Amino acid sequence: MHADDFGFGTQIRKSPYFDATVRWGAKGFSVYNHMYIPRDFGDPEQNFWTLVNDAILCDVAVERQVEITGPDAARFVQMLTPRDLSKMAVGQCKYVLITNAEGGILNDPILLRLAENHFWISLADSDILLWAQGVAVHAGLDVTIGEPDVSPLQLQGPRSGEIMQALFGDSILDLKYYWHRELELDGIPLLVSRTGWSSELGYEIYLRDSTHGDALWERIMAAGMAFGLKPGHTSSIRRIEGGMLSYHADADIKTNPYELGLDRLVDLDMEAEFIGKAALRRIRDQGVSRIQVGVIVDGAPMKGPNTTFWPISKDGTDIGKVTSAVYSPRLERNIALAMVAVAHANIGTEVDIMTPSGLVRATVVERPFYDPKKKLAAA
Repeated sequence: MHADDFGFGTQIRKSPYFDATVRWGAKGFSVYNHMYIPRDFGDPEQNFWTLVNDAILCDVAVERQVEITGPDAARFVQMLTPRDLSKMAVGQCKYVLITNAEGGILNDPILLRLAENHFWISLADSDILLWAQGVAVHAGLDVTIGEPDVSPLQLQGPRSGEIMQALFGDSILDLKYYWHRELELDGIPLLVSRTGWSSELGYEIYLRDSTHGDALWERIMAAGMAFGLKPGHTSSIRRIEGGMLSYHADADIKTNPYELGLDRLVDLDMEAEFIGKAALRRIRDQGVSRIQVGVIVDGAPMKGPNTTFWPISKDGTDIGKVTSAVYSPRLERNIALAMVAVAHANIGTEVDIMTPSGLVRATVVERPFYDPKKKLAAA
């Protein structure tokens, strides 16, 4: 298949790695932040096993960056998120939520601090560039907000450290979990962070000049060959095992942090004002009526992830929905993230799920389903 065979015109952008991914066997694409993202390199189960045993390289240029600079950058960024950033160091990354005035979640990005007044918000799938520019109009703060020429790759899996060592030398091994540094590779300007969307050891390699996309992809693949590296796509199986959110699926503008059990990302006691503070205080005090849980779903192995929200009922009454479901070949179970009424959220509760193939039983369990302490990623 040739790269030119894809296309809905120019309004859906191609990443700097697009041609390389097609050359390396990408068979299907999805759209994320108005860009193509490879979602199919053949067998998703094989992609999963390569990720958990060796390493995969994923084109995630769709993780667009919102760059915020200027004298008031730190104050402005704090306005966008309920997480306390006062101790965030230059060189650090933080997982944050961006909330609206009602406490609803607009995005769950990684925030990177490149300098005292220089931040990147590395986005999940929603238009935060527009939100940030809109907020800035009336904020009365001196900031500049734009989208830089930055395109991340994810190198994920237990052997990713060895591949990074081959590329960058031994010094890369002291890059700590959720920290980043600016590097070059063959003269290609990069920023590298110890982060990723896999719950495995992993790195994100942020290309800072899109003209080098092809060269960077090929260089990493060549260095990784000896370590079993394969081109891949972010694994639905692994991220659901790890209980990681997919925005628009497990969370949206009508979901608040407390429903997801993400209280640790909300600091209502800090002095700084942020958008949604009053609403989140009210939600905390009143309590939530629904909450995210893990469920094990009975029945034959699912052929792929769910493409609709599956209704969940208890004794014939609707109590919630399955947001992300998949078969885990490692756990040999159908596993899912679900949003259910608090009264039915206790571990061990049995519920019914309406799937496309009919009604099946399911049981509420602890999430994440695998490596709950994130030992693999943080090692």
